[in-house]
Amino acid sequence: MRWQGKMPLKVTIFIILALFFSFGWPMFYKNDGRKMIDLEKRASEETVVKRKMDEKALKFGFAPRLDPIEEAKIYIPFLRYLEKETGYKFEIRFTKSSEDVVDNFGKGTVDFAAIGPVNSVKAKEKYGAVCLVRGLNAQGKAEYRSAIIAWLDGDIKKIEDIHDKSFAFGDENSTQGHLIPRTMLFDVGITLNDLRKYTYAGSHQKCAELVISKAYRAGGIQDTLAKSLEKKGLIKIIAMSNYYPSSGISANKDVGPKVIEVVKEALLKFDPTGRDKEGLYHWEKTEMAGGFTEYHDSDYDVIRKAMLRLGLLPEVEEQP
Repeated sequence: MRWQGKMPLKVTIFIILALFFSFGWPMFYKNDGRKMIDLEKRASEETVVKRKMDEKALKFGFAPRLDPIEEAKIYIPFLRYLEKETGYKFEIRFTKSSEDVVDNFGKGTVDFAAIGPVNSVKAKEKYGAVCLVRGLNAQGKAEYRSAIIAWLDGDIKKIEDIHDKSFAFGDENSTQGHLIPRTMLFDVGITLNDLRKYTYAGSHQKCAELVISKAYRAGGIQDTLAKSLEKKGLIKIIAMSNYYPSSGISANKDVGPKVIEVVKEALLKFDPTGRDKEGLYHWEKTEMAGGFTEYHDSDYDVIRKAMLRLGLLPEVEEQP
């Protein structure tokens, strides 16, 4: 079944919020501070479409990066695109603060997920998840960088100045928010033991907020967010990393091959800057601003090596 017709995003959001305040948890509910959205109930301009209990929706997850409400606004139109192109139903599966997006593959609570290279490597190693595509940036390249940021009026001017200072990372399993910043620090001789203190904020947005509020002297976040915040005069960028392979979308090994084939085809056709732009909400904030490209098994070799270098894949080192 495909969605018929379109409606303005503002109308959709208004109706969703109205349903929340009217009916409570079936549409939205809170758990550990994260808001969950059930796409099994969708609003049209005239009625609420209720799906039959025996029609299973494919669960789509992602690693937290921005504010949960903002991410919901971003991903709802994208999942609507996938529904239209594939004929399958999709719903958002938020990662709770007590969960690991990788372990959700093992639990079977996600069928597909937009995740970074680190999580992609772990999901494949632990649960046999299959990466389908990699994201393209706004310049049409399947790569991205991390930025190390600091107080706008602080005395940190280069990476070496971070020695014995406080530092905020994003999620512990984040490529741009942890692995790459750790590598940048390591390359100038700074380990975690050389920091006055450090924390894992849980997302790029929260990491940036810790630096902006001056709770931490410096931090590591994704390049696009860093440039946006610097342009607003909220932080300064101390250093940009080398380019690394971009995030992608992985599938649970238990998803049928036909479903994977159809979804992958729809992802590769996705044109967020042209044909499919209408109805999207700030897709440029994602790590797939230019759409998607094919994934090859060797793409994440550099990520795997960096993880081993920092001791983030001990289970691989122990294998015979």
